[in-house]
Amino acid sequence: MSGARTTVRPVTAPQLSFDELGTPLREVTFVVLDLETTGGSHERDGITEVGAVKVRGGEELGELGTLVDPGTGIPPNVVALTGITTAMVRTAPRLPAVLPSVLEFLTGAVLVAHNAPFDSGFLRSACERHGQVWPRPPVLCTARLARAVLTRDECPSVRLGALARHFGTRTQPNHRALSDARATVEVLHHLLERVGNLGVQSLEELLALTREASAHRPTQRQRQKRHLAEQVPSAPGVYLFRGPREEVLYVGTSGDLRRRVRSYFTAGERRSRIRDMVALAERVDSVVCAHALEAGVRELRLLAAHKPKYNRRSRNPGRTWWVAPTAETFPRLSVVTSAREGALGPFASHRSAATALDTLLDAVPLRRCTQRIPARAPSASPCMLHELGKCGAPCAGLQTPEEYAPAVESLRSLVHGASDDPLHRLARGVDELAGKERFEEAAGDRDRLAALISALERRQTLAELAAQPELVGARPDGRGGWELAVVRYGQLAAADVARRAVRPMPVVEALRAGAQTILPGEGPLHGAPPEEVRLIYRWLTTGGTRLVYCEPWSEPARGAARWSRWALKAREGTEAGRSAVEVLAGRG
Repeated sequence: MSGARTTVRPVTAPQLSFDELGTPLREVTFVVLDLETTGGSHERDGITEVGAVKVRGGEELGELGTLVDPGTGIPPNVVALTGITTAMVRTAPRLPAVLPSVLEFLTGAVLVAHNAPFDSGFLRSACERHGQVWPRPPVLCTARLARAVLTRDECPSVRLGALARHFGTRTQPNHRALSDARATVEVLHHLLERVGNLGVQSLEELLALTREASAHRPTQRQRQKRHLAEQVPSAPGVYLFRGPREEVLYVGTSGDLRRRVRSYFTAGERRSRIRDMVALAERVDSVVCAHALEAGVRELRLLAAHKPKYNRRSRNPGRTWWVAPTAETFPRLSVVTSAREGALGPFASHRSAATALDTLLDAVPLRRCTQRIPARAPSASPCMLHELGKCGAPCAGLQTPEEYAPAVESLRSLVHGASDDPLHRLARGVDELAGKERFEEAAGDRDRLAALISALERRQTLAELAAQPELVGARPDGRGGWELAVVRYGQLAAADVARRAVRPMPVVEALRAGAQTILPGEGPLHGAPPEEVRLIYRWLTTGGTRLVYCEPWSEPARGAARWSRWALKAREGTEAGRSAVEVLAGRG
């Protein structure tokens, strides 16, 4: 397409969420769009430029940008605003040539724009005029989102330029489509950080938050409770709303406790359940923390301890599922809630664990039946799976424990990352189905394999961290100091900050000496809560964190991490007709 430019960059697969609130935000693909036009009417005026940026999990996936010939002259006032002249668009493609690429770029994504009704209205009208089907994507307006989460005292204007200055974005809007889209991406990410503090974890909650944002005002009950924020400090930490019987109603975390708690008594808070919570609250307690990691860990622990009714994450705090072999002469796989040694997980739901179990049985030749087989003289009748060559029929005495043992070892090697041969077999099966043009079956097997790879990588990554007796991490705090954390067996044992001009090593040594003693427990994570291990892992591996003390910490060479690129491409659905093994080997 003449005049268009499209770039796609690789992106690291996002961490899976344990939160089952609809679609987790870190798994949502957003396409941030900006249009430049000849005027404000989508019925009379034309599009002169399109800029779009695709992001997911805080990472950029690609960009699309092109000038568009509107087929008419560009008014002088628009030229003065955007700098786009009639001569500039004369050789650009017309809208019918551009529109299919824009719609393809939007496929499967949430459309984000600043003052979104303007941009979505122009695209919808363009589809109607040029015979294209408007895909009706979910639409998110960053202007409404900003008004929902920012008080007027904090940011009086929600114009894009004002928000860019407020957040200090690297890209400043200049009324050119791609630049404005890039600036809107940065604004969006800053706003998403804020909605996390509001307890918004899913796309559905995010869209509900922005719906009719300007129509709401704080209720009388909210205004009456503003005094509860007076004693809350302006510091990072955790806050707890307590009810008339001292019960914990709600737990949250913030980098500025006072500002966050005050927001519950403003027009920005419109969730009915939270308004009900504020009406019941009699006191707000706060726990000041050294930094965000400590606050996040304390929040998880308080949620598990109090199960506050107004936190949706309290529905099943700490509830995870695992796929584990049974303790029998002829082990089979079972979905369990306890993290046994050799188990695969954690999974957010029983359904995802059951799907992984089925995929594992395609990868390793364990028996599929659920009957208990005696160690001596089994005498059951072989089932259909034996006739199909998919089971050695140990139930009928046709397979000895010694003959069955390689299947058990194959499972153990796969889960621990000692061998990825079963993954190669499954990948070849996907290729064979595609080669036979059985594309629907191939896509299903591809998706199940990608989910299994993610589960294996998660298990291997978290298990290696949880096996560490002690490590100390130091992350730059952005002000010349260091955020410090002592981690023992996957759990936070101590946290502190070495301020600017303070020698960090004496602080580290004092922190280690006073850190909590943590004894390892059972299971792959040695008793550590999965969400806490995951939170610590993310802190240790991002943001420039350095390891100050650590015993040898490694991940298996033949583990699932070497398949992460294949799994990512499978999730994006871009590997049709290409060999899975070639992608893994880097030949794709």
